[in-house]
Amino acid sequence: MSLGGEKSFKMKLRDMENAFKYRRIPYPKRSIELIAILAISCTFFLFMHTNKLNSRLKEMEIKLQPSEFSALGLTGNQLNTRESSRRDNINTLHGTYQYLKSTGQLYTLNADQLNNTKKAELEVLFFNRLEKVGSQSMSMLLNVLSRFHNFEPYRNAPLKYTKMLTDVDEQLQIVEDIIGENRPLSYVEHINWINFTEFGYGKPIYINLVRHPIEKLVSAYHYIRHPAVFAYYLQNGHKMEEKEYFDTSINDCIRQKRKECIFDSDNPYNADWRRLAMHFCGNIEICKQFNSQTATQIAKRNIETEYAVVGSWEDTNITLSVLEHYVPRFFRDATKVFYSDPKRFHKNATPHKNELDPDIEEQLKVQFSFEIELYNFCKQRLYKQYIAIKKDELMKQFN
Repeated sequence: MSLGGEKSFKMKLRDMENAFKYRRIPYPKRSIELIAILAISCTFFLFMHTNKLNSRLKEMEIKLQPSEFSALGLTGNQLNTRESSRRDNINTLHGTYQYLKSTGQLYTLNADQLNNTKKAELEVLFFNRLEKVGSQSMSMLLNVLSRFHNFEPYRNAPLKYTKMLTDVDEQLQIVEDIIGENRPLSYVEHINWINFTEFGYGKPIYINLVRHPIEKLVSAYHYIRHPAVFAYYLQNGHKMEEKEYFDTSINDCIRQKRKECIFDSDNPYNADWRRLAMHFCGNIEICKQFNSQTATQIAKRNIETEYAVVGSWEDTNITLSVLEHYVPRFFRDATKVFYSDPKRFHKNATPHKNELDPDIEEQLKVQFSFEIELYNFCKQRLYKQYIAIKKDELMKQFN
């Protein structure tokens, strides 16, 4: 092969390489449209994913800020092992007092700082009562007090079916019905917390009652099986149950995992749906989650910033004293009225034995752990409010 021929071959080879290296392949018009659609789809997917991630971050933010919603300034991180073993003592009046004293909070405690009633812009008492906490007794007390203090004990027509969450339109209707009365009133209903300001109206005075979640659960279990109560539910569409439903003890019901005795975070019903956290949390989807840390933290925030008083008939005298001091417009002389005829205000009780077996009780303590935490939070806050108004008296008593 001649030199010229070899050179010619190399040039041809280089020309071929350049042709592949710098080739231009035209895309059909439809391919360009397809790429554009894919790009838009990816952008939409990323937007939806980011929005969901943002919601999760908001939930995590609430979980990571427990100190903001702690009645005594307690958080898991602040408690050492010794303090942790004393936490049950904190959930008593004496224990709360001693903790406030030991941390120096007692001497700066001010009742006015714990008074949310001053934030209210309406002469409306909003009592979104829970089930089996003695709410019927409180309703009766309000009926009597209304005659002395010139307010209307307002009630909605009985609801045949109450949903777990109240949608926005129903919330607005309730708010507008209350505002439309245009007079001082107490509103009592089995519903979740409603934020009046979201609808452009002033704040009412929020109050409520709590009871230990396990005691509340046992009471509700027996209450629904009472013949008169079950007859009422039958009239409102509930199906008739087998005899076994009425004869089964709560211990066996839980052990057999009957549908009304399954208390599981993945179960949206959980039988006694009027649990503590959901009532105080409100009407957003996360509030439906049973024994949820996030729902509990939202509930704590609402109690701390919105509720004037969350009392308990387990501490009748303390609850009445706190209501008299912090909500005098509706509860002035409540103690005197209550004790003028205590039997009159003991309503809707269903006698039963406290028959929980030890292993079942321990199981429920785990399943209701955040519910119990919220209950203790409410009790600590109640004691703190009471200590603030009785500080001098309690310093003499406890010192």
